[in-house]
Amino acid sequence: MAPSESLGVNYQSNGFYDEMLAPSGQPRPGYRMLYDQLNRLGAKELSRRHDLAMQMFRNHGITFAVYPDALGTDKVFPFDIIPRVISAQTWRRLEAGLKQRLAALNLFLDDVYGRKLILHQGAVPPETVLSSPQYLREIEGLAVPHGIHCHIAGVDLVRDGKGDFYVLEDNLRTPSGVSYVLANRYVMKRVLPDLFAGYPVRPVEGYVHELLRHLRWLAPEGVDDPTVVLLTPGISNSAYYEHLYLAKQMGIELVEGTDLVVDQDHVFMRTTRGLKPVHVIYRRLDDDWLDPIFGRQESLVGVAGLVNAYRAGNVAIANALGNGVADDKAVYALVPKIIKYYLDEEPILPNVPTYLCAIDTDRRFVLEHLEELVVKTVDSSGGYGMLIGSESTKEQREEFRRHIEARPRRFIAQPILALSVQPVFDHGRLRRAHQDLRPFVLTGPEIYVAPGGLTRVALKDGSLIVNSSQGGGSRDTWVMADDGEGADA
Repeated sequence: MAPSESLGVNYQSNGFYDEMLAPSGQPRPGYRMLYDQLNRLGAKELSRRHDLAMQMFRNHGITFAVYPDALGTDKVFPFDIIPRVISAQTWRRLEAGLKQRLAALNLFLDDVYGRKLILHQGAVPPETVLSSPQYLREIEGLAVPHGIHCHIAGVDLVRDGKGDFYVLEDNLRTPSGVSYVLANRYVMKRVLPDLFAGYPVRPVEGYVHELLRHLRWLAPEGVDDPTVVLLTPGISNSAYYEHLYLAKQMGIELVEGTDLVVDQDHVFMRTTRGLKPVHVIYRRLDDDWLDPIFGRQESLVGVAGLVNAYRAGNVAIANALGNGVADDKAVYALVPKIIKYYLDEEPILPNVPTYLCAIDTDRRFVLEHLEELVVKTVDSSGGYGMLIGSESTKEQREEFRRHIEARPRRFIAQPILALSVQPVFDHGRLRRAHQDLRPFVLTGPEIYVAPGGLTRVALKDGSLIVNSSQGGGSRDTWVMADDGEGADA
């Protein structure tokens, strides 16, 4: 039993599913030792160690950028020192569901840019797929190495009021956040090593090795020792810290567009010793900006001729072009059918119920229930371009109504989920905060799911939005290596 003067005194979950504390206020089995350890340390010591953790983040330059912020772009990534615990049993199901989902989505991408069998056979509505603003007709018929389009994915999961996991969205283009997974663990081991006692926590550090192995595997045929580079838009990008971190950890060059040149459909890197061939590019800029000949002519961050070198098979690009069609939130609604079509399986991880405003019956329902739904644009990210009905004003709802009626294909709607909560340590006490989970999945010689992922936390009191651009932070995610102490209640 926790003492009355514990950190959790007066803590309220307000009916949300609390991953750490049961409705009785007592810790769930997987958190019991952790909760006792936190109370033994006490509020003063935890505050000191939290400050130490934030100092380490500052010293190591672990930042993100917020473009419209008037106080400057670079910010230390907010961090909560209470880790999230996921049992081995729960993780096995999540891992299986993620592998299933990425296997199906890769088959889907290869099909819709190739034979289009899923569309011709009517398994999903062709108009929903082909009308996506992210569908690139220019790359139809373009072969990709090993038939794999998405090599690095970040899949956002949420837990509802019953504790069940759902897939909220897929990120198959340039998913970010894995550097914070690694940084969170590094900092936690140093400022709170005592918390790990008695917990068989699976390591996360192997991700970088797996990422490099998967990238090298993509090299053109006949290249035994490929040169791999990470292509960044530059220091002003919100995820630049991550680009720098991953390149350094993998021991590869971090390059900008001006560092690369294409000659006779081969890509070279400028070095002090002359031009060096490049065989694999892990790109962290969007399709439109990748090559001014292919995409936006005004792009100053891309590499002229890169797409032609890619077409010729002389360089591999991870992720492939055109993956955005699978990120489209209207296509997301079709993923259960996509899994059934390609794998003849039921989805292990369900989608959140989704209404497509392009469908007349769905649109009528959405317009009649705007106060009860979350409305999103199909290509939005970062918590922008959305309406949370229960928190909106009449004027905001009317504005969205006009937009939906004018361009219905651009919008989807979902019920407002009672996202799970877990305590955060806030000025000496525990306060509930909503959270999600972004595991990272690598597809190559096999499908690899890094244990855990990025738990993002809505640190603004009462907020449902976990994105860092909207005031969210993160915490370390512990996946248990066995079915002992980490079992869910």
